[in-house]
Amino acid sequence: MPDPLRAFADPTRRALLTELRARDGQTLFELCTRLAQHHGLTPTRQAVSQHLDVLAEAGLVRRHKVGRTLVHEVDLTPLRQALAPWADLLLPDPLPDDAPGGQP
Repeated sequence: MPDPLRAFADPTRRALLTELRARDGQTLFELCTRLAQHHGLTPTRQAVSQHLDVLAEAGLVRRHKVGRTLVHEVDLTPLRQALAPWADLLLPDPLPDDAPGGQP
Protein backbone atom coordinates (compact mmCIF):
# COMPACT_ATOMS: atom_id res chain seq x y z
CA MET A 1 0.00 0.00 0.00
CA PRO A 2 1.39 3.44 -0.89
CA ASP A 3 2.42 5.82 1.86
CA PRO A 4 -0.55 7.85 3.17
CA LEU A 5 1.82 10.74 3.95
CA ARG A 6 2.85 10.96 0.29
CA ALA A 7 -0.80 10.92 -0.75
CA PHE A 8 -1.56 13.64 1.81
CA ALA A 9 1.33 15.82 0.61
CA ASP A 10 -0.53 17.08 -2.46
CA PRO A 11 -2.71 20.18 -1.85
CA THR A 12 -5.51 19.00 -4.15
CA ARG A 13 -5.70 15.66 -2.35
CA ARG A 14 -5.76 17.46 1.02
CA ALA A 15 -8.67 19.55 -0.28
CA LEU A 16 -10.48 16.37 -1.37
CA LEU A 17 -10.02 14.86 2.09
CA THR A 18 -11.24 18.10 3.67
CA GLU A 19 -14.39 17.99 1.54
CA LEU A 20 -15.01 14.33 2.34
CA ARG A 21 -14.59 15.07 6.05
CA ALA A 22 -17.12 17.89 5.74
CA ARG A 23 -19.59 15.65 3.90
CA ASP A 24 -18.81 11.98 3.42
CA GLY A 25 -20.26 9.92 0.60
CA GLN A 26 -19.80 12.21 -2.40
CA THR A 27 -19.67 11.49 -6.11
CA LEU A 28 -16.91 12.65 -8.43
CA PHE A 29 -19.15 15.43 -9.77
CA GLU A 30 -19.98 16.65 -6.25
CA LEU A 31 -16.30 16.68 -5.27
CA CYS A 32 -15.34 18.64 -8.41
CA THR A 33 -18.03 21.19 -7.63
CA ARG A 34 -16.96 21.55 -3.99
CA LEU A 35 -13.29 21.93 -4.96
CA ALA A 36 -14.25 24.87 -7.19
CA GLN A 37 -16.65 26.45 -4.68
CA HIS A 38 -14.65 26.05 -1.48
CA HIS A 39 -11.02 25.95 -2.64
CA GLY A 40 -10.93 27.79 -5.96
CA LEU A 41 -9.56 24.64 -7.61
CA THR A 42 -10.78 23.68 -11.07
CA PRO A 43 -9.02 20.45 -12.07
CA THR A 44 -10.67 18.29 -14.71
CA ARG A 45 -12.84 15.36 -13.62
CA GLN A 46 -10.11 13.06 -14.94
CA ALA A 47 -7.50 14.76 -12.74
CA VAL A 48 -9.76 14.55 -9.68
CA SER A 49 -10.39 10.90 -10.46
CA GLN A 50 -6.63 10.27 -10.57
CA HIS A 51 -6.19 12.05 -7.23
CA LEU A 52 -8.95 9.88 -5.77
CA ASP A 53 -7.15 6.79 -7.13
CA VAL A 54 -3.99 7.81 -5.24
CA LEU A 55 -5.99 8.40 -2.05
CA ALA A 56 -7.76 5.05 -2.45
CA GLU A 57 -4.46 3.22 -3.01
CA ALA A 58 -3.16 4.80 0.22
CA GLY A 59 -6.29 3.61 2.05
CA LEU A 60 -7.54 7.15 2.71
CA VAL A 61 -10.62 6.89 0.48
CA ARG A 62 -13.07 4.02 0.10
CA ARG A 63 -15.42 3.68 -2.85
CA HIS A 64 -18.67 1.85 -3.31
CA LYS A 65 -21.48 1.90 -5.82
CA VAL A 66 -24.95 3.14 -5.07
CA GLY A 67 -26.89 2.02 -8.11
CA ARG A 68 -24.74 3.19 -11.01
CA THR A 69 -23.07 5.96 -9.02
CA LEU A 70 -19.61 5.62 -7.45
CA VAL A 71 -19.54 7.18 -3.98
CA HIS A 72 -16.36 8.18 -2.12
CA GLU A 73 -15.85 8.06 1.64
CA VAL A 74 -12.91 9.16 3.75
CA ASP A 75 -10.94 6.90 6.12
CA LEU A 76 -8.18 8.77 7.95
CA THR A 77 -7.04 5.72 9.94
CA PRO A 78 -3.94 5.09 7.75
CA LEU A 79 -2.92 8.75 8.09
CA ARG A 80 -3.40 8.69 11.87
CA GLN A 81 -1.33 5.49 12.08
CA ALA A 82 1.43 7.02 9.95
CA LEU A 83 1.53 10.15 12.16
CA ALA A 84 1.28 8.32 15.51
CA PRO A 85 5.06 7.89 16.02
CA TRP A 86 5.48 11.67 15.82
CA ALA A 87 2.34 12.73 17.70
CA ASP A 88 4.29 13.63 20.85
CA LEU A 89 6.34 16.13 18.80
CA LEU A 90 3.13 18.10 18.24
CA LEU A 91 2.44 18.48 21.97
CA PRO A 92 3.65 21.64 23.70
CA ASP A 93 6.89 21.36 25.61
CA PRO A 94 6.35 20.96 29.36
CA LEU A 95 6.96 24.09 31.42
CA PRO A 96 10.11 24.03 33.57
CA ASP A 97 9.43 23.63 37.28
CA ASP A 98 10.54 27.21 38.01
CA ALA A 99 8.44 28.83 35.23
CA PRO A 100 5.17 30.59 36.00
CA GLY A 101 2.49 27.93 35.82
CA GLY A 102 5.07 25.11 36.18
CA GLN A 103 5.09 22.43 38.85
CA PRO A 104 5.34 23.74 42.46
